[in-house]
Amino acid sequence: MKTPASIYKNKKFHNLNSQELEKSKSSFFKNLAILSRYITEKRVDVNPQQAIPVEALTPAKLEQLSSSQLHVIKLGHSSLLLKVYGEYWLLDPVFSKRASPFPFLGPKRFHPAPIDIEALPEIDKVLISHDHYDHLDKQAIRALAHKTKQFLVPMGIDLRLYEWGVEEEQVYYFDWWEELAIDNGFIAYTPAQHFSGRGLGDGNKTLWGSWVIKAGEHSVFFSGDSGYFSGFKDIGAKYGPFDLAFHPWYEPLDRIHRLAQEQQVDLLTPKFGQVITLGTDNLTSVWWESLKQK
Repeated sequence: MKTPASIYKNKKFHNLNSQELEKSKSSFFKNLAILSRYITEKRVDVNPQQAIPVEALTPAKLEQLSSSQLHVIKLGHSSLLLKVYGEYWLLDPVFSKRASPFPFLGPKRFHPAPIDIEALPEIDKVLISHDHYDHLDKQAIRALAHKTKQFLVPMGIDLRLYEWGVEEEQVYYFDWWEELAIDNGFIAYTPAQHFSGRGLGDGNKTLWGSWVIKAGEHSVFFSGDSGYFSGFKDIGAKYGPFDLAFHPWYEPLDRIHRLAQEQQVDLLTPKFGQVITLGTDNLTSVWWESLKQK
């Protein structure tokens, strides 16, 4: 049996940072602390005050996209739809109203999805970064099971998918740095600085990470929910450079917009549902500015 690239100790996965192993509290107390803050702390300007602009997607619009390019469409928080040289892929697809185990409690989505699951074409691949509710949607997985060829997931999440009705032959599970060859490139599962768990007692029982997609002449990095860590340098050295790297509610947009202006770097800030085609000129706007609370 090969030595895993991820760190698995005492029946739990851990981050690469050794200090995290020594100083981290148990996931049980971490989750209690997060829940306590969510209930008791006053939060400022956490939701947009006006409707977020969403460009509706239709099967016809998707069909019209060229099959000789790589197109990226942001569907939500971290949910992406890709058309990869004719194949449709989903990354961390979340379509539920709330990212929560409860239909009446928990973070509520800011806007409707640009397209419903039922309207999506047949999906070749679904890629999952980790098992938090805002990245792994149980109802979406169940709805996608009959129309998806392959589910690519971190170690441990394969067992969840089997429980939710996905057939074993549809699921491929990955350790860090493992690759899967595709017709015109490969997919690699890479490290991240994060944690996992869907309840009070299952913390870090499944692996978390990021994805590298090499397709044709294009390279895409999908970081999942990673915090900043030295692993980014290792990923960049092995697989970079990349054409596209992802990451109150509008603060990240403001910060990256200012930084891009200072460094004279082109920045893409697409609306939800807007198609971004790699290798072409794509125009985006500071669409969130008018939605801020005055």
